[in-house]
Amino acid sequence: MLVDSHCHLEYEGLVEDQDAVLARARARGVGAFLNISTKRSEWANVVATANARDDVWASVGIHPHHADDHQDLSEDALLAATEDERVVGIGETGLDYFYEHSDRAAQQVLFRRHIAVSRRTGLPLIIHTRDAESDTLDILAEEMEQGAFTALIHCFTASAEFGARVLELGLTISLSGIVTFKNAKDLQAFAATVPQDRLLVETDSPFLAPVPHRGKTCEPAYVGDTAAYIAGLRDEEPAELARYTTENFYRLFGKARAS
Repeated sequence: MLVDSHCHLEYEGLVEDQDAVLARARARGVGAFLNISTKRSEWANVVATANARDDVWASVGIHPHHADDHQDLSEDALLAATEDERVVGIGETGLDYFYEHSDRAAQQVLFRRHIAVSRRTGLPLIIHTRDAESDTLDILAEEMEQGAFTALIHCFTASAEFGARVLELGLTISLSGIVTFKNAKDLQAFAATVPQDRLLVETDSPFLAPVPHRGKTCEPAYVGDTAAYIAGLRDEEPAELARYTTENFYRLFGKARAS
């Protein structure tokens, strides 16, 4: 069994026929899905989809692209949204200085607010970071000093140096279809070195379809292609990688394991 640890089932390309999308993934051995939210207006649908299906879980959070529109989001409001039994993670949140759709300071404030709720609830933080390695590391290190929390870097594409530092901080690394791209040599080299107990796989669907599906709408079924490719990089059997990444998912997202 594999887990797609990060997909957007409410997004165009998947939401129009969720049942068929999920059926295709299950047929390829995907046994669980984490449906990720990126803004408050999505929370209800993301959680409803999880409540309607035993193998789908939900997160609640604000993507850094939407930070400007959510500056008034309080910790208590985010905390209240985690009370649903199907909500197992906080995010996605973080920093994105590539597009800068939101003010950097606003992104940082909201990122810290998510961290506080992760710490209060014990739910893991799902982090998006792009072109913001230094500030992401600074915030994580500062916040860890204020009290421990669990977290992962989703769709990891950063430098090996950044990867080493977040692993030192106790975070988990999740790899997407980007690792299969022919120009991702540095990422491929790093993927081969991530400790078994710190690795997850994801699609980030409907984005970033892996080889051999480039140019198509990405689906959770394609996590199998990404996982097989990573197993090859690591000189492991695909079944072994599926086993330990699934175990890692349920260990990190303990609320899903307990339900």
